[in-house]
Amino acid sequence: MSVQHPQEVGQGHVVARYVAGEQRYLELLGGGFLHLGEEERTSFAASLQSDSLQASDQEIGALFGYEWRARLTAAWLVGVARRVEWRERIGSLLLASELTYAGQGYCFALARFGSAEDSEILVSYLDRYLPRWECRYDQESALGALMRLDSQLGTSHAQRFVGPDGPWEHWVDALTHTRGTASTWADASRETIDAWCGFWDA
Repeated sequence: MSVQHPQEVGQGHVVARYVAGEQRYLELLGGGFLHLGEEERTSFAASLQSDSLQASDQEIGALFGYEWRARLTAAWLVGVARRVEWRERIGSLLLASELTYAGQGYCFALARFGSAEDSEILVSYLDRYLPRWECRYDQESALGALMRLDSQLGTSHAQRFVGPDGPWEHWVDALTHTRGTASTWADASRETIDAWCGFWDA
């Protein structure tokens, strides 16, 4: 997938409007907004929720076509508002894994959408990238999102990844400093996604 500046599609304002204003993308990265003070966090959430409903499809599309900060922000916008019409685009971007950090947003959005289709996308991602031990992409966020969806949908897709001697354990153990922490790391990944999604469910 190519990277296209929003100006090329007549949406040159979207980065300043949705991404860089008050450095929004920095607060979205890793769910940093959860660590803001109460007043600041409330203001941030209200602004993001408003934009998630007001951003046009053309603006969202321009953000998804640009660099990682824009894609991360676009994913949170559609995830907060559960704009499921973007599921296919998000799935394609996640599986392509072109840009760092943006995948966090894709996994958040899929977890928010909350359907079997979203689970299928996450399973496809984990099938593709867990065996690639050298690729430290968004496996954590994807597993956490899949575990959350399993809990909500009454499914058990994550089990074949996290079972003893499974793909998740091999991926975690590929790094010396994380060896032996697969179970703890899986739980932490699920807790992170739960915190991100739970904030908007409250």
